[in-house]
Amino acid sequence: MTTPTGPAVRRFVGGLLGHWAVWTRSAVRLLADVHAADAGDEAARQRALARLAGDTDANAAVYDVRGSFAGVIAGVHEVLRRQGLLNGTWCLDPAEGLSPGQAREIDRVHTAYPWLAEEDAFIAGALPRWLA
Repeated sequence: MTTPTGPAVRRFVGGLLGHWAVWTRSAVRLLADVHAADAGDEAARQRALARLAGDTDANAAVYDVRGSFAGVIAGVHEVLRRQGLLNGTWCLDPAEGLSPGQAREIDRVHTAYPWLAEEDAFIAGALPRWLA
């Protein structure tokens, strides 16, 4: 990258923190690509770059950026509920919940980014074994 003071090298060193709360298998794959890209794997770099905007968008929906993060905990719970990992979105404070429109945003990103649906299918397939 060129800056006013000359060239600067930027590199990936990790993924988005929010990925470790939901859609975790996807986060593990992204982190593997980030590490491979850092080691010079161009295909991994391209995969990571292709995912970053979508992952940022998905995190914005889950963590409720539009609602100033008011629904952050409920957003995580909502994804886990949809995956069958929680029975509800309850929070310690009964007044906390999803922000207006947050569920629609989660629907939107889930539809827009196929790797999120792949994660849900993985969980659905593994859940009976995990609960056995």
